[in-house]
Amino acid sequence: MDDIAHHTLADLLAIMARLRDSAHGCPWDREQTFATIAPYTIEEAYEVADAATRGDLPALLDELGDLLFQVVYHARMAEEAGAFAFADVAATIATKMVRRHPHVFGDEAAREAGAHTDAWERQKETERRARAQQGVLAGVPFALPALTRAEKLTSRAARVGFDWPDPEAVLAKLAEETAELRAELPTADADRLEDELGDMLFVLANLARKLKLDPEAALRRANAKFINRFTAVERLLAARGTTPAEAGLAVMEDAWEEVKKGQGSALDPLGP
Repeated sequence: MDDIAHHTLADLLAIMARLRDSAHGCPWDREQTFATIAPYTIEEAYEVADAATRGDLPALLDELGDLLFQVVYHARMAEEAGAFAFADVAATIATKMVRRHPHVFGDEAAREAGAHTDAWERQKETERRARAQQGVLAGVPFALPALTRAEKLTSRAARVGFDWPDPEAVLAKLAEETAELRAELPTADADRLEDELGDMLFVLANLARKLKLDPEAALRRANAKFINRFTAVERLLAARGTTPAEAGLAVMEDAWEEVKKGQGSALDPLGP
């Protein structure tokens, strides 16, 4: 990292202010709003998560910078509106972390990890009530990925006893929802199909929670598996002088099974 210029956080705040300057700033940056920047913020958060999951520390360094810039961006727009500044953002999160860790910064007894999670959720509930957010499900962000939000909504409901007893009960509900979707197939009504498919996905998010798994992580893993296997199929077909489009479904399915069984040798990146 020796070739990185030694800028400070103050430099970054000054760069952001210059970009937003009405006279000498960047036209694109000047016209942005909280709403137009929000999608970039979400994208950068995902890129941080991706680099962290892959254990790619150079990429993580770069992506954390991009995410920090998003925080600076929002804070600058808020400062222009007279609402708050970056220093207020930092002060708010510092205060919150101290408040939520009385076993570290106060005189409360040390906590095990499980007890800390329970206490954390109780503190967050107290904070939601202080913000007049009423109800068990209040405060779960709309912008979360749908599977993650479903898992969080059902976790909240489970804390007050509204939950299935075990994964088997969830699987039974999934079978029920699958049958309801199948019953809608003859009519092919898009609204009804979307409703029933949503019910199935919601139950699957519940199943992940009951299995103590992250539904988004499970789906990301399935996506990666599909990419690896389909890429291996493409390579296998290319070695045989054809492409997926030319080969047709039956040939591709045979190649897929060959890849799964590890019969594609070096062409199969996943192995058996």
